[in-house]
Amino acid sequence: MTENEQGRTLDASALKALAHPMRVRIYDLLSERGPQTASSLATLIGETSGATSYHLRALAAHDLIREVQGRGTARERWWERPKGRINLPGPDEQMTPSSRAAAQIVTSEFFRLRHQTLMDYLSRPESEKPEEWRDAGLVMTTMFDLTPDQMQALKDELTAVVDNAIERYRGQESMPGTRRVSLRAEIFDLPAANSRGTMNQE
Repeated sequence: MTENEQGRTLDASALKALAHPMRVRIYDLLSERGPQTASSLATLIGETSGATSYHLRALAAHDLIREVQGRGTARERWWERPKGRINLPGPDEQMTPSSRAAAQIVTSEFFRLRHQTLMDYLSRPESEKPEEWRDAGLVMTTMFDLTPDQMQALKDELTAVVDNAIERYRGQESMPGTRRVSLRAEIFDLPAANSRGTMNQE
């Protein structure tokens, strides 16, 4: 398995470089919309191109993004996020205080943007959805009881499904009829049973 397939776990310096709300937003937009320039990102974010250019250079300095070769000019450079998974380390007691703070900023902003994307999807009027895409999405929450070993096994199964899909549909960016989709998979333990309250789940 290559490093790209395993994913890159951000080290302390890369994590600190990413630990700014605008940089997380730029990184997210490059993932969502593909290559962009400082000017196009400025329009999407509502900032100046000088500000987005500054943050793009900071991200590139830590190999979080890279310039698109053979595209653009000396004045208008195109940037992309390298393909492959990145792993965001959560705040850990073994980290330095500054690294722990950086991890908290990146994680909080990443999930804030993720939640906003979901809410935008749920709030989008039917009239703004192409007919062929209206019933294609799925938003599902399921709760049931597992042991740690069972949850690990299920996590591995879900990861394999996602990895197989990534490989199956790789390279379809320019195929007619496609659009970028967001696939979300979450599995985590809830608080102890004595804090469940009155909600019943099967």
